Amino acid sequence: MKILVVDDERAIRNSLKEILTDEGYSVETAQDGAEALSVVEKEKFDVVFCDIKMPGMDGTEVLDKIVAEGIDSAVVMISGHGDIETAVECIKKGAFDFIQKPLDLNRILITIKNASERATIVSENRSLRKKVYGQKMIGESQPMVHIKELISKVAPTDARVLITGPNGSGKELVARSLHEQSARSAMPYVEVNCAAIPSELIESELFGHEKGAFTSAIKQHKGKFEQADNGTLFLDEIGDMSLAAQAKVLRILQEKKLSRVGSDKDITVDVRVIAATNKNLREEIEKGNFREDLYHRLSVIVIQVPSLDERKEDIPLLVDYFVKQISTESGMPAKKFSEGAIATLQEKKWTGNIRELRNVVERLMILGGNPVSEQDVSLYVSPVQ
Repeated sequence: MKILVVDDERAIRNSLKEILTDEGYSVETAQDGAEALSVVEKEKFDVVFCDIKMPGMDGTEVLDKIVAEGIDSAVVMISGHGDIETAVECIKKGAFDFIQKPLDLNRILITIKNASERATIVSENRSLRKKVYGQKMIGESQPMVHIKELISKVAPTDARVLITGPNGSGKELVARSLHEQSARSAMPYVEVNCAAIPSELIESELFGHEKGAFTSAIKQHKGKFEQADNGTLFLDEIGDMSLAAQAKVLRILQEKKLSRVGSDKDITVDVRVIAATNKNLREEIEKGNFREDLYHRLSVIVIQVPSLDERKEDIPLLVDYFVKQISTESGMPAKKFSEGAIATLQEKKWTGNIRELRNVVERLMILGGNPVSEQDVSLYVSPVQ
């Protein structure tokens, strides 16, 4: 990990460099804001420790330029004259953290560790965005045009969004598109499948836990809300979340605070929550399975994702997209689909939606001829209705 220390006081620069070098980090220094900007434009630094009060260009101006130019570094502001208002202002401008002088080594090392964890999450998100699968919302049907228009309007805001629709219809694509078109796009995007996590573990997974909080808690664990701080948290299948976990999520949405399992200390988080479900939450409320107050908190904007049966005119575009995608991923030669094959696919009832269509396209590329014919579809895809 590479670190840049920016401070007009030589003693502080050299002392911090020596300490961090002993900890195994690669450290460079700059004596003022102008030098700092010159350095970060040439080299990539994971963390920049920057004093606020410096002659000429002060630290906040350095922060503004780093953020404006999209330089991918966690900027930690340091000051001997800091107060809460200054700290809050720096965080709003895009600083990763704020530390007061005299500098405490443990606090510095914890901040670097947190920045490293954040960088890992951001890197993973970028890798996901580079993958072909799931990164494009394919379709020109009226329902898809409507959804894309909604996303373009809602994404730039911090409004919470509830995405509904059947399994396999692409709810996660809508969530990711909302994040990528938002002002939080450079920050973490964290996904949680609430249905896949055992009910006894969901609170630890979402809110984290302290060492010793329960038998298997051998070390402190940051939950998904903390991991998504300043970014977006996607709660998939939220209709399967326990009532106890729902109560804690509601508190976070109301107060922007959480406490880890086994701790009574509040931690402030700034997270945009996007939720999705294949259930009718109104019915779940009536059954006593879902909190009505949480539903209203989550459903500021509701986006209904249509089933594939409601947008069959998009099947030709989807088939073409999946053929190219599967060919790229697997190395299989791309195949054409005849008009008869496409027409037969459009007659089918797609209970598995987009996910099922992709599997069918892959099967036909393996087993069918070239071009894939109507007979191939009838032979290898059933039932066709």
